[in-house]
Amino acid sequence: MAEENAPDKTRRQELRGFFFLTVVFAPALAIALVGGYGFLVWMYQLVQGPPSY
Repeated sequence: MAEENAPDKTRRQELRGFFFLTVVFAPALAIALVGGYGFLVWMYQLVQGPPSY
């Protein structure tokens, strides 16, 4: 009986992991990367000045 429930449990865990990655992790990673890049540009312009062209 435990063997019959094992595939359902594994499928449920895979779906949970998939939803966590797509709903929580991927957007958080995208926000962190874009925010980090913006912060780097801001700090660079703070030190070097704005572009002069």
